[in-house]
Amino acid sequence: MNAVVVRATPESVPQLVASATGLFAEDGGRRDPYLDVAWPRREGAAYFADLVRRDDSLCLLAFSAAGSAIGHLIGRIRRPDPLRPDAVVGVLESLRVDPAHRETGVATALTEEFFAWARKSGANQASVTAYATNESAIGFYRGRGFAPFELTLHAPI
Repeated sequence: MNAVVVRATPESVPQLVASATGLFAEDGGRRDPYLDVAWPRREGAAYFADLVRRDDSLCLLAFSAAGSAIGHLIGRIRRPDPLRPDAVVGVLESLRVDPAHRETGVATALTEEFFAWARKSGANQASVTAYATNESAIGFYRGRGFAPFELTLHAPI
């Protein structure tokens, strides 16, 4: 891997927005007809600016050797609730690597940073959600130790 993974800063929020915009277009835009693919451009700056300042969230960017942003990861800590009082969950909310840099170890490096941060933050479990038709993402996540836990089914009405 010829990439560097760093924690995002307020100054790098535009790069997070650009990467999230790519994710929405490439993944959700193709798989969810109701997804607002313009959300990152419209709301992303404020959303990510808040996250980079919070202790319970993680915003990572991956940069190529040439210095361009080639991916991101967003993680959060979900504290216990009355239904699962002993579960502190590291939620991998968003992960994307630019298509030209996939299968080079960038996503693995981002995910390893996420797991380390989640453990340090007290998480005893990690979760991620992927579209059921995104077989490459599901295969990647399974290869990192994720296994099915819940299943959400949708039906048109």
